[in-house]
Amino acid sequence: MKLRSLLFVPGDSEKKAAKAAGSGADALIFDLEDSVAAERKDAARNIVASILSPAERNWSLIVRVNPFDSGRLSADLDAVVKPGLDAILLPKVEGGADVARLGVELDRCEAAAGMAQGSVRIAVIATETPAALFGLPSYRPAHPRLAALTWGAEDLASAIGATANRDEAGEWTEPYAQVRSMALFAAAAAEVAPIDTLHADFRDLAGLERDCRRSRRDGFVGRLAIHPAQVETINRCYSPSADEIAVARRIVEAFAANPQAGTLGIDGKMVDRPHLVAARNLLASV
Repeated sequence: MKLRSLLFVPGDSEKKAAKAAGSGADALIFDLEDSVAAERKDAARNIVASILSPAERNWSLIVRVNPFDSGRLSADLDAVVKPGLDAILLPKVEGGADVARLGVELDRCEAAAGMAQGSVRIAVIATETPAALFGLPSYRPAHPRLAALTWGAEDLASAIGATANRDEAGEWTEPYAQVRSMALFAAAAAEVAPIDTLHADFRDLAGLERDCRRSRRDGFVGRLAIHPAQVETINRCYSPSADEIAVARRIVEAFAANPQAGTLGIDGKMVDRPHLVAARNLLASV
């Protein structure tokens, strides 16, 4: 799955689903959780199930289910695990044990749907409760289904009684900046895709762009979106430029020509094996 841009779509809105399909997002996350009122949960589940099909498309289909403690998760999975589903996004996760528990449920549902075991991947929102922060190391080694790890600040702020999670300049306050970094390193340690959280003000495209550029600089490979207007900016910011691709190719070619070298000079700069790994990863993302 390509995971630069992951656009949330309320599961109970067929109109928004149709609009999102043409947004250019790499993945659509059909939401059965926070964006759906309690009285609309069953309707949302039925709508998302009706959208699922094995037809070819240019985006991945992900469903954010309700969490384990909601009492709705099994019914969500029974409805949406069918051909056409690429991944489940699990909220309110507190560690690798929750991923394994979901994996068992997916084994059951895939068998019932006649799907090959392991067809459906898992992504997690890994920082929505205080306890979840202490479970971040447990994602390593990653469950075979785990594909991506993202983080969230809104539920966490609510859980601890914070009055805000950004300062007057719009930057993350210290606790949430630390959580962001912890999630990034947890994903890297588990060798799964680190996905940055959403930029809540969907009208602030300039602020989104600044934040995305910093995010990619730090190591995130993609970002959650809450509005189709954000997708173009996210895709552009998380895509390597032509110059970056050219430099990466020169690094790979130079080490291929000098396989015993530990360091080499490229464009007047010294590069070593970590640069080679980064260059290969960048080229693999194109």
